Amino acid sequence: MKDSTVALMNKILNNNDLTYLYADLKNMVETAVIRIKNGGKIVVCGNGGSAADSTHIVGELLKGFVLPRKLTREDKEKFDNFGEDGKLIAQKLQYGIPAVALSGTESISTAVINDNGAEMVFAQQAYGLLTDKDIFIGISTSGNAQNVRLATITAKIKGAFTIALTGKDGGALKQVADLSIIVRSDETYLIQEKHLPIYHLFCMCLENEFFGA
Repeated sequence: MKDSTVALMNKILNNNDLTYLYADLKNMVETAVIRIKNGGKIVVCGNGGSAADSTHIVGELLKGFVLPRKLTREDKEKFDNFGEDGKLIAQKLQYGIPAVALSGTESISTAVINDNGAEMVFAQQAYGLLTDKDIFIGISTSGNAQNVRLATITAKIKGAFTIALTGKDGGALKQVADLSIIVRSDETYLIQEKHLPIYHLFCMCLENEFFGA
């Protein structure tokens, strides 16, 4: 990682009493950088508040978060043949880090729930979307959400690197994920409050690695 990324990690973890997660988050960031450079993407899922966190993460990754991601002159020139529309796009478009939230897909989600049950809602999507280049993040405050656990198993079968973002003792997800980021709390709302700076840090670190100085 860049020195500036390490400094960013230390600052945010210290400010949020999360220094005990440094080694795990470093692993998370470094693995994601390698896989994205090799053509991978980040796929995220969760239920309830964790579903909102999933779409939040994707929102920070697909466009500029805290750093500018303006197109290079070479990439802007690719839009030249499209007149004023092309010029507008080239001026406003930003680079993205590829990411997908499985929690915001009504049509496939309701179809799976109707046909196969709610426990399969994320696993079916994971099986269709994931490759051995990807990162999968399953969010569950207890670590025991069955649909997230089944999706994590499916992601492993597809060769993705699997990450559990949890609390309490890590629950059943800890047993199947390649890496578990476990917040030291037993209260759901406190776990969710700590998940926010963790995934903000993750997004900022990736952005700094790809677009920072």
